[in-house]
Amino acid sequence: MISYLQAVVIGLLQGVTELFPISSLGHSVLVPALIGGTWQPLVTQSATATSESSPYLAFIVALHVATALALLIFFRADWVRIIRGFLRTIRPSIAARRLVTCDADERLAWLLIIGTIPVGVTGLALEHTFRTLFAKPLAAAIFLTLNGLILLAGERLRRIAPTDDHDSEPAVAQPVAAGAHHDGVAGAATQTRRATRRLTTLGYGEAAVIGVFQTFALLAGISRSGISMVGGLARGLSHRDAARFSFLLATPVILAAGVLKLPTLAGSAGHGIHGQVLIGALVAGLASYVSVRWLTRYFETRTLTPFAIYSLVFGVVCIIRFA
Repeated sequence: MISYLQAVVIGLLQGVTELFPISSLGHSVLVPALIGGTWQPLVTQSATATSESSPYLAFIVALHVATALALLIFFRADWVRIIRGFLRTIRPSIAARRLVTCDADERLAWLLIIGTIPVGVTGLALEHTFRTLFAKPLAAAIFLTLNGLILLAGERLRRIAPTDDHDSEPAVAQPVAAGAHHDGVAGAATQTRRATRRLTTLGYGEAAVIGVFQTFALLAGISRSGISMVGGLARGLSHRDAARFSFLLATPVILAAGVLKLPTLAGSAGHGIHGQVLIGALVAGLASYVSVRWLTRYFETRTLTPFAIYSLVFGVVCIIRFA
């Protein structure tokens, strides 16, 4: 059984860590394992060969659906434009030329479709295998540490990523503190921010590569939003656009995976936990909405570095604990 306290804690954890680039799946394994006691069975349930019928997995599925719904609500205006754009591209009279001459909404719709295919196919084929093999505390701790290194690598790749001369954001002067050093010169008054590509300049092949990046989030400890952002940063997107594309790309994947497995709640896995599922889903949905609202503002001016440091520190601590 899952208690109401566990439902609230895991719901809050899911709502925050699914969108923060620190891996919700990793935390859903590590936190119960660290607490121990009556929390320990939650970990072992989801990593066994018979886990498809486990109450904890059914509970987590419901939390994912709540997170996806929160993302749909937050980006509702974007999704209306994207869906309308997609419908325009499949009109028989103009479908042949739309992929070449499409507007921003139409292009974004196809970027999301192409980016979703790799993780959709891989998830259907390997999700259960990956979970039973790697959704264990030590493995999750190792992958969370690796997640931190990936986020740091993303910041490095961002500095050497390609830009588009015609569609990139112009470099602008940014003030720095008096007496600060820039390029070895003391007292520089300004510094130049590197030009970035716009989201709609991504190629379809680049969207597919970012989608392939997202498949690694099937490993407990690797963040879906984080590794998708790294893929965007590597192609020259700003942190803001990389985060937006990551959240939009995650929405259909999370929703489809959740809806596909939601019927398990109607079977033996859902017996006696419907109230806990409802409370946990409400908490997860609210936490997800607050998280995405905060993160979209955060990434207008900030980087992945703090999340990388957190992943490294927490991952190493958990490796020591479970080794």
